[in-house]
Amino acid sequence: MGKTKSAASRQPQQQGADQQLLLKSLNDFTSKENWDTFFAIRGSGDSFEWYAEWPHLRPALLPLLSCESQILVPGCGNSRLSEHLYDDGFRCITNVDFSKVVISDMLRRNVRDRPDMRWRVMDMTDMQFSDEAFDVILDKGGLDALMEPEHGRKLGNKYLSEVKRILKPSGRFICLTLAEAHVLGLLFSNLRFGWKMDVHVILIKSANNHGFCTFMVVAVKENSNFLQEITTSFNLSSLNCDEKQLSGLQEELELENKIRDEYSSSPNLLHTLKDLKLSATDGLDELIPGRRVQLILYDQDSRFSYKAVLFDSREQSTSFIRHCGIMLVPKTRVHGWLYSSEEGQWTVVESAKSARLIMVFLDGSHIKASMEEIQKDLSPLVRQLAPAISNHGSQIPFMMVDDPLKERKIVHQVSSPLTGLITIEDVVYDNFESDISEILPSGSLTFRRLIFQRNESLVQSEALMTSDGSIPALPVASQRDEKSYSKAKSRKKGMTDILRINHEFLASPYHSGIISGFMLISSYLESMLSSGTAVRAVVVGLGAGLLPMFIHQCMQFIHVEAVELDPNVVRLAKEYFDFRSGDRLKVHVTDGIEFVKRIANKVSAVEATEPSVEGNTYPKVSASSEASRHKSLIDNNCTAEVSILIVDVDNNDPSSGLSCPAADFVEEAFLNDVHSSISSGGLFVVNLVSRLKTIKEKVVSRMKAVFKHIYSLKLDEDVNEILFALRTEDCVAEDHFNDAASRLEKLLVCKHPIMSQAIADASKKIRYVA
Repeated sequence: MGKTKSAASRQPQQQGADQQLLLKSLNDFTSKENWDTFFAIRGSGDSFEWYAEWPHLRPALLPLLSCESQILVPGCGNSRLSEHLYDDGFRCITNVDFSKVVISDMLRRNVRDRPDMRWRVMDMTDMQFSDEAFDVILDKGGLDALMEPEHGRKLGNKYLSEVKRILKPSGRFICLTLAEAHVLGLLFSNLRFGWKMDVHVILIKSANNHGFCTFMVVAVKENSNFLQEITTSFNLSSLNCDEKQLSGLQEELELENKIRDEYSSSPNLLHTLKDLKLSATDGLDELIPGRRVQLILYDQDSRFSYKAVLFDSREQSTSFIRHCGIMLVPKTRVHGWLYSSEEGQWTVVESAKSARLIMVFLDGSHIKASMEEIQKDLSPLVRQLAPAISNHGSQIPFMMVDDPLKERKIVHQVSSPLTGLITIEDVVYDNFESDISEILPSGSLTFRRLIFQRNESLVQSEALMTSDGSIPALPVASQRDEKSYSKAKSRKKGMTDILRINHEFLASPYHSGIISGFMLISSYLESMLSSGTAVRAVVVGLGAGLLPMFIHQCMQFIHVEAVELDPNVVRLAKEYFDFRSGDRLKVHVTDGIEFVKRIANKVSAVEATEPSVEGNTYPKVSASSEASRHKSLIDNNCTAEVSILIVDVDNNDPSSGLSCPAADFVEEAFLNDVHSSISSGGLFVVNLVSRLKTIKEKVVSRMKAVFKHIYSLKLDEDVNEILFALRTEDCVAEDHFNDAASRLEKLLVCKHPIMSQAIADASKKIRYVA
């Protein structure tokens, strides 16, 4: 705990002169000399209590103890805690402190009245007790005191290693703490495997202000390495405590339980090196081609634990560069296909040129550590996994997977009942290959991303943020109205350093790919534009609203409707991505499948009563009346056919083999509704994401059964494949793609030529499927 916070948060129960004495004599809570001075000034008769008095502690502590328990109180100081326990019948108590002054005083104070109480001068980070000597270790502020900034985690790690060593199986480590984030982070990670942990709050009825609460962490040492969720006996929202303290506690609990859940849900996980040596995979000295073992790397001396996978190359040969290598995968890459799927992992192994490769996955608990610290911590763990053929005394080389992100800042997180945890983050890439110098001539490129945590391997939306001296960043929707927005626009001076979403640039290559497919109906769009007929586009899946906004701004003859099931996603698009609806851009908060079905039913009803109507050939109207007429058509329950229908939704059920879209969007029933909904010259677009070739082939086969012509765009770097389907008998042959792309370019009104070029380049990669 830092010095600046010590005075404010580690308040003793006494105030006034006592606190002044504390601040004067204790500049470092880990200094033996400082404590000796403090206790010498106080004398032996005056106890000093951290955090809570005995009446508050007694109801929480006594149910956890038995009279036969061997109890250790490390860092005892001159607190009366041990004396109260002794007087309540707990006679087997050993107290240790590295201050000889206070141990001498406490021995004199208790030798007559409490003769069985033991007192030892001892450093709690290096205790001279035999293994498994105590049933209970009762820490009252000791761990907190060790966590001074200049010492980092070093002393805390040493102390918790001693706790694990000297505590008996089924024994309890009871830690009374202020539960600050850096203390809990150390405690939770050190006692992760083989411990059952609960967190309680010490209720002090006299506390009527929002001060610091005292918490009690109870960790039971179990004879297994199973991971268990950390539970709490209180509702955080009901506590009358410091907001920052509660926020840190909540964040650490959520992070640790997420890590434990991820570790526990991994199949065939072997938790420790000891388990691995004793398991059926014994024989690590030998290379066994094709062996793949999932494990957790940690021991009592390591700072962190690590999720890892050990691979022995499928084909052993003499061409390997090394016998054993370690590959570190940063958190930002863990959920990508290459590192999250077995097939992708073997692809990496084959390219690594190592007879044995150990892939180590970094997570949230490693964020604050440098790569040098990680490697130092890992080295003794991975050395035990090297095959016999390698020199065990030599250094095992580390390889680092490139982290594409130079900077990452979480802007907002919210949990939605429909979508789950949603993260909005601002990132700066280390290298961004697109040349956008015309948009942002200097400085780093900042992007805002929308991520659904249920599918972390996919970035749902990504927007470029640029500084526009004439238009400042928009305030969030919840804090603005149209008047305040107009005022913001008028403040031109001094706003050049404020970033805003650039809706004229598509940062995601698959968005550019979707627009490029419009060339397949460019002649149809030209005829609609020249006749003054409304073009209706429906985008199922709003995301951040970037694709609808781009179409709205760059193809102003198209009236766009976005369909989104989750109202929280709509709200986030407005507040964090500057999405705005209007006469030519509307949002429907409803189920996309049902929305398309309603269109199909209404179109079928119109065709039944007016068979001569073909497509959405509305009468030619003036530009001024067209918007109001189209708005009326949309508002009247979607009676118009759709010219362009785009499905861009993620899948919350990975068992189908699809990341995008949800399986229902490629079922025959939905595809038939799409066919009925779009005009005869219209276009259907599906963003398809799947690593399984059989799944992709099945989707294409289903679309072939419904539509006349299918086209595909496979992106170089992405996992996305975009499928385009035409209802018309006629199709655009590949040798006419250049002409079609030229027509599309004329229809697009792009402010930046590079955006037009990106769309044109994507159109060249479209291929006819059937």
